[in-house]
Amino acid sequence: MVVLNRIYTRTGDQGETALGNGDRVAKHSPRVIAYGTTDELNSVVGIARLHSEGAMDAMLATIQNDLFDLGADLCRPDMDRDDEADYPPLRMISAQTKRLEAEIDEMNQRLEPLRSFILPGGSALSAHLHQCRTVARRAERLVIELSVTEDVNAATVTYLNRLSDWFFVAARIANDDGKADVLWVPGASR
Repeated sequence: MVVLNRIYTRTGDQGETALGNGDRVAKHSPRVIAYGTTDELNSVVGIARLHSEGAMDAMLATIQNDLFDLGADLCRPDMDRDDEADYPPLRMISAQTKRLEAEIDEMNQRLEPLRSFILPGGSALSAHLHQCRTVARRAERLVIELSVTEDVNAATVTYLNRLSDWFFVAARIANDDGKADVLWVPGASR
């Protein structure tokens, strides 16, 4: 269990931070940027939850917990040394992505097929879920970029990819099951 009895430590005052394995790295390192963007996504999900209720809010709460898991996974490099750790590092697993897929499939059954691209907006919840989608895509790009130079748990990339799909479908659900979607009209403002 984490115990935070002091919020500031002064250990990052020179532009470095500690990873989950204790290594010190620059706060602008690709790994820190990747898990920092995941933390940003979690904050945006928290804002979306201000407008959600019932099953949607419960799913979003689970996603927030998943995002903390994902951040914990990303802050712990050297996956090949997990068995040497004092405690087992938390890693994302495929079951978390499979849950998202099941929820996407269930929500999608309520929607008519799209015949146009949609614009972010409609209800407040839908607009916030579209913002979640775009931040999830950015986090995914950053994790993929990190994976070019460092080992990354592939389940993190898969989860973020599916999560952005989840946010897209959920945004349509938040727009009266797609009936209030704002449709893109190509060239309408020419």
